[in-house]
Amino acid sequence: MKVILPDANELELPDGATGLDAARSIGPKLAEQAVLVKADGAPQDLRLPLPDGTHLQILTTRDSADPDALYVLRHSAAHLLAEAVRRLYPGVKVAIGPPVENGFYYDFEFPSPITDGDLEQIESEVQRELAEGRSWDREEISAEAARARFEAEGEPYKVELVDTAEGAISLYTQGDFTDLCRGPHLQTSAPIKAFKLTSLAGAYWRGDENNTQLTRIYGTAFFSQKDLDEYLERLEQARARDHRRLGQQLDLFHFDEHSPGSPFWHPKGMAIFNTLEELRRKENARRGYSEVKTPLIYDKALWVTSGHWEKFRENMFLIPLDDEHTFAIKPMNCPGHMLLFGSALRSYRELPLRYAEAAPLHRNELPGALHGLTRVRYVTQDDAHIFCSREQVDDELDGALAYLRHLYGIFGIEPRAELSTRPDNKLGTDEEWDFTEGKLVEALDRHAIEYFVGAGEGSFYGPKIDLHTRDGLGRSWQLGTIQLDAQMPARFGLTFMGADNQEHPVFVIHRAFLGSFERFIGIMIEHWGGDFPLWLAPVQVRVLPVSDMHAERAHGIVEKLQAGGARVEIDERDETLGKRIRDAELEKIPLVVVFGERESEDALAVRARGAGQSTRSLDELLADVAAARAAVGL
Repeated sequence: MKVILPDANELELPDGATGLDAARSIGPKLAEQAVLVKADGAPQDLRLPLPDGTHLQILTTRDSADPDALYVLRHSAAHLLAEAVRRLYPGVKVAIGPPVENGFYYDFEFPSPITDGDLEQIESEVQRELAEGRSWDREEISAEAARARFEAEGEPYKVELVDTAEGAISLYTQGDFTDLCRGPHLQTSAPIKAFKLTSLAGAYWRGDENNTQLTRIYGTAFFSQKDLDEYLERLEQARARDHRRLGQQLDLFHFDEHSPGSPFWHPKGMAIFNTLEELRRKENARRGYSEVKTPLIYDKALWVTSGHWEKFRENMFLIPLDDEHTFAIKPMNCPGHMLLFGSALRSYRELPLRYAEAAPLHRNELPGALHGLTRVRYVTQDDAHIFCSREQVDDELDGALAYLRHLYGIFGIEPRAELSTRPDNKLGTDEEWDFTEGKLVEALDRHAIEYFVGAGEGSFYGPKIDLHTRDGLGRSWQLGTIQLDAQMPARFGLTFMGADNQEHPVFVIHRAFLGSFERFIGIMIEHWGGDFPLWLAPVQVRVLPVSDMHAERAHGIVEKLQAGGARVEIDERDETLGKRIRDAELEKIPLVVVFGERESEDALAVRARGAGQSTRSLDELLADVAAARAAVGL
């Protein structure tokens, strides 16, 4: 057999050769440092046989920043954690332990609860394992043998995994710990140069709140201590930027147990919210969208027609009125927009028809899934639905992607895309999905937007482009979505009369660029660390009278700034000027006016955030605020 190396050279190997065999044939040093292979781009354990003719890439300890190399390193680190926990806590039951972005976790059912204080002892035990050294051995066994083994060990979660597994059953063993696992894993623990446990959390078995709640231990691992130190520094920065903390510090919002997952927006938070809404309306108007408003509550029949009753009911808040009538609060706008389009006979001359609505939506998220503004039950989307003909799909997708790039550019973020394809519970035929998926791929290619494929992650009614970006700390966030749908309009019987005087099917593009205002604001708080740009800052200018004798004239400045459209407040507390300046810095106010005896409308002492003090006139200050708004189209 042959494999093709990255330099296009062919490497001859015996039939059934593994990735490790390939590495050894090239050189012993490469084999020693190998951690993983990619066969035709797909990560594969070193121990598995290679397909004949595959394009082969061998990842080594030198590929310390490669996501796949880190994946296998952290997967093996998770198994070391499980070995340590089993040794330290007899009777513990082991569940699952996958690598995740930036680390790994492992779920356990402990005989008695543990706390954050126990992590140090567990981490020390893992460090002892690393000092001793571990190697991983892989074997395949029958499902019956695997089931018998884990039943004998008293591991019910592993038994359940065996019973639901598809394909070959494989085990990996290191030290005295054997785990049910598909791999891949390292050869030995030597590449794990840095290991750290980071936190505890609760997690229901298989994400089902009706199942046992397990203890989830999070950790991370790296190929070098330097990489771990840099990661921990980023974690500290992330804690400092946590939107939940800054939301309190900047007086933007809070949450209350009487309405879990629903933010209470304070006046300063609403200033941000309303500015985004103003931007949404103006940008939509420039692009031919029509603002609409549809009901919040619909009967069961609507959700049956849309498909949501079958596919999404568990995420909806239901309102049973009596035995025969059940209503639901809408979790999305699309079915209402279908009714709106279907309320009249439509002509081809009306298309494309673009409806926009930023309505409050409600989704019954599990309590354990709620997380500040980034995972809520009360959702306000910058939602729109474009009704168009088959021939208009390309132009409308182009318009949506151009709009997206413009909007993200305002916030200084770059879109990346996940092409989410047909799920198992899809509506419609494969031929219909071939068309809609193909159109999204063509649009992404035309606009040169980087994307990866999320197989099976599409909505039940159509494929979608899920939009991602990275924040100021390099973390990836999912924002909005663009979906192409031929199924829901068909279920509602939507058509238009063509130039041939015949009825034709309607296509719908569902799109929300920011995703939801709540999530987007939470992400932007962390992206900027609370340092909102001038046009979006909840308080753009704060005036500080030096003493009581300057307060009256300072109020006059405030009134004129307000009349000029600036968001302004005055701080005349009985505190020193230095403390009030410091407080303004902590509250991240963009412009601070210190107003004393020498200041006037023609000469204001202005301290710009992150810069020194300058002298500006009142008109110049207002012009700065107006210019900041104009630069983003407000």
